[in-house]
Amino acid sequence: VQLQASGGGLVQPGGSLRLSCVASGFTLDSYNIGWFRQAPGKEREGVSCISGRDGSSYYSNSVKGRFTISRDDAKNTVYLQMNSLEPEDTAVYYCAADHRWATMVHWMVIGAAGASADLTHWGQGTLVTVSS
Repeated sequence: VQLQASGGGLVQPGGSLRLSCVASGFTLDSYNIGWFRQAPGKEREGVSCISGRDGSSYYSNSVKGRFTISRDDAKNTVYLQMNSLEPEDTAVYYCAADHRWATMVHWMVIGAAGASADLTHWGQGTLVTVSS
């Protein structure tokens, strides 16, 4: 059972990246998937999440209007399209899977310092660096 996050890299301010979160050993279609990030010296924070039940989504205020989360259950993959990237978006991005939607949104809203011990599955992280 594994989540694999990929797609990070170095991009200039204003650029775009698409992150992927692929599941192996289980199917994502019944799971809610969240993207979290952790910048150097800062606590982990929630970025966005998408419901496995009805596809509804949540975005943190810092990324709303710039990032888009989507899922392709046939490919067992969730994506995070990141546009208009800013230096403040520099972080290691992690995906997580859990059956509990309210819990996923809870960690998005209040800060994700405790999320790693609570949410069921985590990927290993992919580094996004926004710099000129």
